[in-house]
Amino acid sequence: MKLIACLVPAFCAGAIFAVEPYGPVPTPRQLAWQELEFIGFLHFTVNTFTDKEWGYGDEAESVFNPTAFDADQIVRAAKDAGMKQLILTCKHHDGFCLWPSKFTEHSVKNSTWKDGKGDVVRDISDACRRHGLKFGIYLSPWDRNHKDYATPAYITYFRNQLRELLTSYGPISEVWFDGANGGDGYYGGAREKRKIDNKTYYDWPNTIKIVRDLQPDACIFSDAGPDVRWVGNERGIAGETCWATLNRDNFSPGNADRKSLNQGDRPGTHWLPAECDVSIRPGWFYHASQDDKVRSPENLLDLYFASVGRGAVFLLNLPPDRRGLIHENDVKSLQGFRKLIDATFTKNFAKGAKVNEVSATERILDLGKPVTFNVVRLRENLLRGQRVEAFTLDQWKDGQWVEFASGTSIGHCRLTRGAKITTNKVRLRITQAPVSPAISEFSVFLCPVEPTPAVKPEMKKQP
Repeated sequence: MKLIACLVPAFCAGAIFAVEPYGPVPTPRQLAWQELEFIGFLHFTVNTFTDKEWGYGDEAESVFNPTAFDADQIVRAAKDAGMKQLILTCKHHDGFCLWPSKFTEHSVKNSTWKDGKGDVVRDISDACRRHGLKFGIYLSPWDRNHKDYATPAYITYFRNQLRELLTSYGPISEVWFDGANGGDGYYGGAREKRKIDNKTYYDWPNTIKIVRDLQPDACIFSDAGPDVRWVGNERGIAGETCWATLNRDNFSPGNADRKSLNQGDRPGTHWLPAECDVSIRPGWFYHASQDDKVRSPENLLDLYFASVGRGAVFLLNLPPDRRGLIHENDVKSLQGFRKLIDATFTKNFAKGAKVNEVSATERILDLGKPVTFNVVRLRENLLRGQRVEAFTLDQWKDGQWVEFASGTSIGHCRLTRGAKITTNKVRLRITQAPVSPAISEFSVFLCPVEPTPAVKPEMKKQP
């Protein structure tokens, strides 16, 4: 059940209703991205076959040779898990291109796979369209293979490749720019360490303009956005307080404060919501030694509550194996996760409940009979801006209201999960807001599993 209402804090002077937006608000492309909630990463390149996390750039193109590549199997695994978009690592730091780029020989066109006639980007993008998923691209700004990296000539090369991807594969919904920039590499045989100024080298304003001109509906991800920000860790966890706004002007890819990225800024100068990236395995690329280390369905559910449940988007990496398939163990975990999600959110116990406005800052769900639940979902009307700064949830128990949860930021979605509660009435109180709140949903659900004390330690991309 969705409740569209403007709540007027008691401490506001007079009855000031939510007419004008408060602070930054999302663009249409940001709103569309936010509604995806659960999306996927596909880390796939020569590293899959060399058993590395970061390729050096000197790998032979012939190394890339998936024996049973099936784009439909990969996309189906993602769709069946509930993902709405897939982002493919079209070029990772090793510089190997998963499409037959005309600007380099270091690509699938010189691999043994399909006698050099294959195109992973084409296959995955087409499969996404067949199965109703959006398609995004990851293009590493760093290139350990290219001889011109760290010179102005490389920027021309990088932008040429960006244009190839943006003009040859249909609608692109997200463009992902990594923050790893510079270091040792092959660099066309130089085999040396190269450094760049990550604030100025890529001339980001003009690089971003290319995306805007060629794919205006695409959201751009980086430490600084401009549409979507990194959450500041690779554990898939947003801050307990996670504002959708950020003071981004001093940030650039590879140059940002992790604390600010994780919790956002209040107030913030720009609408820049967080994306929580994490891998289903310890590594980002497939390693056979990790087949028994796949995250459990319960762990994935915990990550869902710590990302989507804190107003962010959950980006889960699914690394295709050397066959070019999502491994059976990964698929099994994804299926188990989907069952838990469906079991939790299929039935909204607030549907049909009577909504009572007790005061300007209170809403009560009268469920009509005792109901058992352990999850509450709140949403704000984002077109009005992020307005709520603190809230409290109460249950009716033994003839009085008893608090059972509280929180700060709400934004697109706030999920609280705890011990099971049985009651016939639930109360939402907005306890802090600079202007009149605009709550768009107040719902209750029953999750079949309890939250675990903690998620697994942070997993790094570095070798």
